[in-house]
Amino acid sequence: MPLRLNLVITTYLLSLAVFIPVSGWVADRLGTRVVFCAAIAIFAAGSALCGLSSNLPMLLGMRVLQGFGGAMMTPVGRLILLRSFPRSGLVSAMNWMTIPAMIGPTMGPIVGGFLTTYLSWRAIFYLNLPIGLAGVVLALWLIENFRAPAPTRFDLRGFFIAGSGLALLELAIENVGRPMIPRPLGTVFFVAAFAILLLYGWHAGGREDPILDLRLFRIRTFRIGTVTGSICRMGLDAVPFLLPLLFQIGFGLSPVQSGLLSFSSSLGAMLVRTLSTPLLRFFGFRRLLVGGAFLAAAVTVGCGLLRPETPAWLIVLFVLLSGCVRSIQYLGLNTISYADVPGAVLSKSTSVGGVAQQLARGFGIAIGAALLALIAGPTTLTIEDFRLAFLLIALLPLASALGFLRLSPLDGAEVSGHHQTQPRSA
Repeated sequence: MPLRLNLVITTYLLSLAVFIPVSGWVADRLGTRVVFCAAIAIFAAGSALCGLSSNLPMLLGMRVLQGFGGAMMTPVGRLILLRSFPRSGLVSAMNWMTIPAMIGPTMGPIVGGFLTTYLSWRAIFYLNLPIGLAGVVLALWLIENFRAPAPTRFDLRGFFIAGSGLALLELAIENVGRPMIPRPLGTVFFVAAFAILLLYGWHAGGREDPILDLRLFRIRTFRIGTVTGSICRMGLDAVPFLLPLLFQIGFGLSPVQSGLLSFSSSLGAMLVRTLSTPLLRFFGFRRLLVGGAFLAAAVTVGCGLLRPETPAWLIVLFVLLSGCVRSIQYLGLNTISYADVPGAVLSKSTSVGGVAQQLARGFGIAIGAALLALIAGPTTLTIEDFRLAFLLIALLPLASALGFLRLSPLDGAEVSGHHQTQPRSA
């Protein structure tokens, strides 16, 4: 049963890894509204078909279909925001996009547990159907169908090389957190994935229109927001994975109690939304991201100091603070990455950024799981094991602060509204 569950989860994530790179090209070719609506419809239909599945192979096949829709949805949705708002309004737009990404991971287990307990596991998949239909109707009503005037040729060879490398890498990452194959074979997958991705780098260097345009990393703000941001995201995404385990294994709480405590982080993300824009305007991207990285590290260390005897209100307050810090940091990363990207390559940038975020999320969870496994060894997990794991995870946002220092104080000023008197550095 655990292996089957792992396969159902991993199949979806593999589909995401393979198809995210093509999202920008498809949007340029067919139009953002058409692709976004189709992505929602495919995701919802694939989800409903998962609920109707009568055997494991059918379920896995429908998860691939669902992953294809999901792979188009987020990058193209971000592309729609980037094209629909002036740079001065991008922070507010990204703010709204960040909230669902914060709420989903904490609300999902609670809603899923309720549906599974009182209805059926199939209800989890059926729930996406009415939501998807509503999404399609709203998208058709509200979104303009932007198409690139001269879409590039599809890089078929690059798609196969990048897709193979990313799929192997995603499988290797998932195997760390949810073992399905022997660990030595998983290590081989890591080596093979990096070799294939190096081959893709060589391939992309010789093409004018690669499926993933690595030349975007020449844009300093995109490079720092994506690469350094991925290091920070690993630490940020590891915390929501470790906290429920701490509450359930370390504190002995039920899944429902754990879920309710974890939801405090989503509440914090919503509460801080009204402050994030003024904070960004006052501090600018450089100081906000550096300060946010230090705060994230401090909050992560603090999570390891929580104990079963800690008052519930204090735990809630601490988790809520964690959600506030993560929300502001996500907003800063999501916005600075595209602050200086020319309009002509926005679709390519959302594809590259989508791949980076997907991998960072997977690596964050995998690192958290691997640390717990290494620290505890063959023995049962203890609170002290979690304490050390949180301490080590905190090094990731701490390290990212050094990268964020490479930003100029006025980088992204057009987006943040932050202005100072000193001249912008080259």
